[in-house]
Amino acid sequence: MTKKSASLLTLMAIHAHPDDESTSTGGILAHYTLKGVRTVVVTCTDGRLGDGPGGVKPGADGHNPVEVANVRQGELRRACECLGVSHLELLGYHDSGMAEWDSQHREGAFCAVPVESAARPIRQLIEHYRPQVVVTYDPRSTRHPDHVHTAHVATYAVDATQVVAKFYYKAHGSSYWRQLNQVLADIGMHRPPPSEERRRVLESVDRQITTIINVDHVIDRK
Repeated sequence: MTKKSASLLTLMAIHAHPDDESTSTGGILAHYTLKGVRTVVVTCTDGRLGDGPGGVKPGADGHNPVEVANVRQGELRRACECLGVSHLELLGYHDSGMAEWDSQHREGAFCAVPVESAARPIRQLIEHYRPQVVVTYDPRSTRHPDHVHTAHVATYAVDATQVVAKFYYKAHGSSYWRQLNQVLADIGMHRPPPSEERRRVLESVDRQITTIINVDHVIDRK
């Protein structure tokens, strides 16, 4: 890698599944791309345990994990083109599924890979791209096993490389979930309110937010 490429302003977003790049960091990826920043998306799993055509759930008749993975990765590539992402890196681990599923304990599932081992390819990508900023999930505000594991793995990799100047957790605190639940309620989808313990966790996330990026100008692209 040349000295010039090493000095490029670079933002790296580390995600668990295809579609997280859009729902979680689509706004900031599009925003910084327009500013001329090199953007890198790292996707840890293949997404094979997402819904199939027509909303068919994993394990049900008509759900083909390999086909689902191929479709979701195709969507991921198109999303990155739309957001202007400079580089996409696919690590190819098996999707672990939801917290209540047995799939997360199966051999090969991303959640079953030790943090130090899973961090190795991310460390290599950080060394290669030399990002000044890395963004991933806040492990307190998500309950998806792959999201939590991605946060721990990304944190380990960032700490191990000593390359990154600023490392951010994407904040999904109480205000975020309150707004999301209201939008869902407006279209007839009602979610139960969080428990008292969960509410305290989300409010603590609100209090620790340090940075807000206005992405109104790229919301259509997101």
